[in-house]
Amino acid sequence: MDFIVGSFNHDLYTLHFERSTHKLSILRQTPAIGGHSWLSLSAKKDFLYCTAWTKPRPSIAAYRIDRSGREIHFLNAKHINALSGYVCCSATHVYSVGGPTGEAFRIAADGSIGELVQELSFIEPEGVNVSEQRGAVPHGDFGGLRHGAHSVDLSPDGRSLYVADIGRNCIWTFSIDPSTASGRGIMEPPLKLAMKHMSPRPHDGPRHTWPHPNGRVLYSLQEHTSIVDLFAVHEDGVTLQHITGVKIIPTDRDPKDYWADEVRLSAGPEKRQPIYMYASTRGLTASTKGYVAVFKLRTDGTLDSEQAICIWETPTSGGIANAIEPAPWQAGQREGEMEYLAMTDSEEGWVFMLGFDGKEIKEVSRLNLGKTDDGAVVKAATAVWL
Repeated sequence: MDFIVGSFNHDLYTLHFERSTHKLSILRQTPAIGGHSWLSLSAKKDFLYCTAWTKPRPSIAAYRIDRSGREIHFLNAKHINALSGYVCCSATHVYSVGGPTGEAFRIAADGSIGELVQELSFIEPEGVNVSEQRGAVPHGDFGGLRHGAHSVDLSPDGRSLYVADIGRNCIWTFSIDPSTASGRGIMEPPLKLAMKHMSPRPHDGPRHTWPHPNGRVLYSLQEHTSIVDLFAVHEDGVTLQHITGVKIIPTDRDPKDYWADEVRLSAGPEKRQPIYMYASTRGLTASTKGYVAVFKLRTDGTLDSEQAICIWETPTSGGIANAIEPAPWQAGQREGEMEYLAMTDSEEGWVFMLGFDGKEIKEVSRLNLGKTDDGAVVKAATAVWL
C-alpha cells in the first residue's frame, strides 16, 4: 500500500507499506514549493491539493499524480490571504481555511487551481476569540491558525461544508449550491453561510471535524480540552445537535498539557459503516508523550460505549503533528484482522505505522524522513493513502 506524506519544511514523500512484512520504505521524494502541512486527494486520486507555507505570501498548491502516485508533478499555486491550515476538494472546487480567512477556488480542466471565486472571513467585530485569551502558546501561533479557523471538510453528499474554528470556539456550517454539489453546473460563489455552532464547553477550541459516511453524524475534535464531540446532523446538512463528548486522554491527565490533533474513522469492512473512531493528541512539550484513542462505533455512527477500547501512548510528543490516517480496507480483509494507521511526527521526523487488532494498538514499523540540506529535521506533517 502506498501513501504520500507532506512535511512542514521540506518535500513530498511517497512511501510504501508492505502488510505482510510490515516494512516501510520511501519510493519517491518530490521537491515541494514550500511546507505542505495538509494534503487532499481528488476522488480519483489523480490530483493532490496542498496547503503551501510559502514566503513572503502563503499559498495553496496543486500537483498531478501519475503512475498511481509513483510520479508527482507540480501544476500551480495560488496566493491566499492567511496561512492555510487545511484544504479539501470536490470535483469542482478547492476550499482552504486558515486563521481569520478562507477561500474557494475553481478547479481548472487540467486539475490545476483556477480562479478565486469566493473569500470567507471568520472575524466578527462583536465576537470573542477564546484562544487569543490564552496568550502566548508553545510552538507559536502559525499565522493565526491556533487562534482561528483551522479545518474545512465536505459532507459525504457534497451539500455542506464544515469549518472548525479554534479561536471562536465554534463550527461554522455552510450550504453548497445544489447544482455545484451534484456536478450539473457551477454556481458561484458556491458557499452560503448557514450557522455558527458554539462548542459545548467554553474553552474547547474545535480544531478538526470529520463526517460519518452516512452524513448523519459529525465528529469534532477539541484541541484545548482533548475531547471528541459527536453531533447529529439534521436533514438540511447544516444544523447540528450535540449528542455526547468523550475524553481522549487518560482520566488522570491534565488537558492543559496537551493539544489534540486528529479524529478519523476506520475504513471498513463496509465503507459506509466504519467500526472504530480514532483520535490523537500531542504533548505540548517534548517531555510529554501524545496519545491515540480508539472507540467502538454503532452502525449509525454513534458510540457503542463512551469508554475507550484503548488509549495508547505515542513514542514522542508528536511535535506539531501526531496526525493519524487509517489505511484503506483491503480485498479479502476480514473484521477482526489488524487495521493499520499511518502516524506522522514532526519532533524527530518519524512516520510510524500503527496496528490495531480490535483490543490494543501497537507500533509495527517506523521510518525516519531524515534531514534537510541545512541539517534540520524533516518535520513529517500529514499522510494521504493512494
